[in-house]
Amino acid sequence: MYAVIETGGKQYKVQEGDVLNVEKLSADEGETVEVEKVLAVVKDGEMVVGRPLVEGAKAVLKVLEHKKDKKIIIFKYKAKKKYRKTQGHRQPYTQVVVEKIEA
Repeated sequence: MYAVIETGGKQYKVQEGDVLNVEKLSADEGETVEVEKVLAVVKDGEMVVGRPLVEGAKAVLKVLEHKKDKKIIIFKYKAKKKYRKTQGHRQPYTQVVVEKIEA
C-alpha cells in the first residue's frame, strides 16, 4: 500500500516506514503530524485517485528532527561592469517517518 501526499507545495509517494525530508513543519521533534492532502492511494492493486483529494484518507507522519540542507552558493555578476555578489543559502527541512496510511 502506498499513497501520494502533498506537503509544503511538493508531492511525495510514501509507504509505511519511509523516511523522507519535507519542507520545514511547525511541529516539535517526536510529535505526530496528520497530512490530509492525499491525492492518490493504491491498496491491494486497486488505485483510488482523488478529485482533487481522496476523501477520508490521511497519512500520519512522526517528526524525527529538523535540519538544514547543504549550503548552496549564489554568485551574481555582470560582465565588464565590476559587479560581483556572493550569497549563501541553507534550506531548512524536517525529517519525518511515515507511521501509517489510512484510507
